[in-house]
Amino acid sequence: MGTAGLGALLSSVRYEVLPAKATEDKVLAHVPRDVVVTVTASPVKGLEPTLDLTSRLTAHGYRVVPHVPARLLRDDAHLKEVAARLLEAGVDDVFVPAGDADPPAGTYDGSLPVLRGLSDLGRPFAHVGVTGYPESHPLIHDDVTIQAMWDKREHATYIVSNLCFDPRVLGEWIARIRRRDVALPVYVGVAGPVQRAKLLSMAAKIGVGESTRFLTKHASWFLRFAAPGGYSPQRLLERSEQTLTAASAGVAGLHLFTFNQIAETERWRRALLDRLGG
Repeated sequence: MGTAGLGALLSSVRYEVLPAKATEDKVLAHVPRDVVVTVTASPVKGLEPTLDLTSRLTAHGYRVVPHVPARLLRDDAHLKEVAARLLEAGVDDVFVPAGDADPPAGTYDGSLPVLRGLSDLGRPFAHVGVTGYPESHPLIHDDVTIQAMWDKREHATYIVSNLCFDPRVLGEWIARIRRRDVALPVYVGVAGPVQRAKLLSMAAKIGVGESTRFLTKHASWFLRFAAPGGYSPQRLLERSEQTLTAASAGVAGLHLFTFNQIAETERWRRALLDRLGG
């Protein structure tokens, strides 16, 4: 990958973190203020830990993007309450996935009604993200997920892709959504330099089973991934160079899944930028 293309992507990153007890300290110790931090939400713990960490990190000067899963919201009143709380904290960007809570906490089964609800509230956030699935969603057909992005395009401002380990699949997915005239900018989801065991266990939990199946079916990939230090996000980026840097792709940056290995992720990014002279 060319220096300029890779450097630009590495300079436009978002770090996805989990709202655990030590997350705030890890972010403060290792993440520069110019890196956007996104905070996930757990169907088990609910929205409160996400909202609390978002407020604390925003107060520290970070630009924070909380995940507001539709299936964790009780109703329109709860959505209005959450929006007001985030606005008070200085948040101008939210990510609205459907979420995995089963059953849902309230009346929302998917993200589109929440997006419409935010529009009805006067579009309080300048930026609103939705999910894209380069690999098959375990429960939803590919054509349905792309149709959903079309339906959401008038309410959202960008797409965050779920994890993908296959450059070919990633390229085909971006081409498909562009052919459907979905023009929203895309942040490409990439696993940071995480430990193999942690990545595989987390991947199974967040709906990327297709990736793990791909790795087990393709021995050369799996062996590289399974070896100590074998998975390289840099190699994935290099193999996706044409896809990620083509003007027609509309890739705005990288969404790095840290799995709370925050120090390791930032060290990797900084070292790669230094090698590129960035």
